[in-house]
Amino acid sequence: MSGVTSAVVKPISGFTRGFSYPLRAVKFFRRKPGLLKYLAIPFFINLLVFTATVYFGLDLFQGMLDTYAPSTDVWYGVLLYYLAWIVALLMTTVLVFFSFTIFGNLIASPFNEILSERTEGLVNGVHNDEPFNLRRFWNESRNAIIVEIKKMVFFVVCMLLLFGINFIPGIGSLIYAVLAPLFTLFFLAVEYMAFVLMRKQLSFSEQRRYIFRHPILMLGYACGVFCMLAIPFIQFFCIPFAVVGATLLWCDFPQVEQRI
Repeated sequence: MSGVTSAVVKPISGFTRGFSYPLRAVKFFRRKPGLLKYLAIPFFINLLVFTATVYFGLDLFQGMLDTYAPSTDVWYGVLLYYLAWIVALLMTTVLVFFSFTIFGNLIASPFNEILSERTEGLVNGVHNDEPFNLRRFWNESRNAIIVEIKKMVFFVVCMLLLFGINFIPGIGSLIYAVLAPLFTLFFLAVEYMAFVLMRKQLSFSEQRRYIFRHPILMLGYACGVFCMLAIPFIQFFCIPFAVVGATLLWCDFPQVEQRI
């Protein structure tokens, strides 16, 4: 318990501890190999989504080059060509990243709920012995997907509003450059903590308050998830690792008794 307390009091310790939770999930899977069956289906879903987004992203990339890249017969054409190449590549990367994150989470959300529940059971020793029921699984899956869609709509709308800040003369771009990454990290914490917090019957406002109650810890956790998303191949496993990491974080910080 002293380690938990110090993580809250000391910012550096809190950030480091939060950052470590997605990595702790890797060790947890090694200690509990029975959880691997819950990782298999999301892995293949993520692999399919990632392959599709890369394919269409590269197709978009090539189309943008063909449309906007000027002729390289003149000296300035070479400069403009490589500038268009860089812009097209950045846009393609953003498209692939967000498409993979959004659709991968959406499709895998029912399995992530089960994974989080099983993880908490293994940590706390409380297991759900209720036999598998297809109808119950379908109802829970439908609810999970609906909630996921709402979260994604919220994220997209907020990002569009933040993008509008760019048009403020003078400091708009600077404000956007600060707020957009911070909101993305906040959304990553909300996205994966929700799988355990919703099972605790916390509303969205209560989830938000829980996250802001541990700001440095959650910032570290979100940064850890973001780094995993940025590493090739590790991306395929990032979602289940993030879900298990969030559940382990909750088990260490189950402070929901102070609801506001």
